[in-house]
Amino acid sequence: MKNKLRVVVLVLLILGVGTAYWRQGQDHPTEGALTLYGNVDIREVELAFRQPGRLLRMAVDEGATVKAGDVVAELDAQPYRDALAAAEAEVQRAQAELDKLQHGNRPQEIKRAEESVRQAEAVFRKVDSEFRRQSELASTGAASQQILDAARAARDEAIAALASAQQALSLQQEGFRQEDIAAAQARLASAEAARAQAQTALDDTQLIAPADAVVLSRVREPGSMVDSHAAVYTLSLRDPVYVRAYVSEPELGRIASGTPVSVRTDSSKKVYLGHIGFISPRAEFTPKSVETTDLRTDLVYRLRIVITNADQWLHQGMPVTVTVATASTGQD
Repeated sequence: MKNKLRVVVLVLLILGVGTAYWRQGQDHPTEGALTLYGNVDIREVELAFRQPGRLLRMAVDEGATVKAGDVVAELDAQPYRDALAAAEAEVQRAQAELDKLQHGNRPQEIKRAEESVRQAEAVFRKVDSEFRRQSELASTGAASQQILDAARAARDEAIAALASAQQALSLQQEGFRQEDIAAAQARLASAEAARAQAQTALDDTQLIAPADAVVLSRVREPGSMVDSHAAVYTLSLRDPVYVRAYVSEPELGRIASGTPVSVRTDSSKKVYLGHIGFISPRAEFTPKSVETTDLRTDLVYRLRIVITNADQWLHQGMPVTVTVATASTGQD
């Protein structure tokens, strides 16, 4: 009986010692590990419209979770729809002008010009014949100089009219100059650019969440007039989540970019995993937020640690303990 009792006591003793060592390993990193202290650093975004206007709708409240691409707010879009319609009409007008220049004159207009030339030729033949007849009569004294001068003036006028009609026909047949077409093309391009701007302005009446995030603050309410670039929401991005920590110069050689780490908070037993993403090349005095007193007056280097399994329980500014599992004690 006594032997059995001794065995039970021995087993309990072994279990107690093992548990104590396990807890010590949980509370204190293994020998050679580097322990750092820092704070959760979640990036924030201030959402704003690129266009001014009246707020029509605010879709989410503080604390809400939004997904990338969600519409979180809208402006009254009617003024921007009207502007787009006007821009579209200007594009159509410029296109019609260019089409007219590129296609040339209508066949009816060319036929009209040809008819004007034929009429001018007929008039010229008539007055030229009369001028010749009066010239012959004047040479024999049968016609006065006054009648001959009138016939000559009529012929000269007919010559000018015929030349004008022929020039008009030539212009109708040749169409418009390349310079005129190029100018019309430039006006069309300008109108299309204005239409694109109007479409962009209309699209910007919807405020889109750029990434998965949590709404930290809702700054405006429906009905308010907002200026362009005035914040409407403040979002806390859910990915990536960082930890800002600091390491002293003697410990700098024990870490490198990409070194894996584990992160613990005071409010949860969960172990967060991550790696060192950035080591500042510039030393600075230890910020007041660092929890350890032995680093208060030291020069330290800032670290940015990327958390790979972050969840909703990590909050901005939360103090954390970072364990860098390395057996190295200094630079090689």
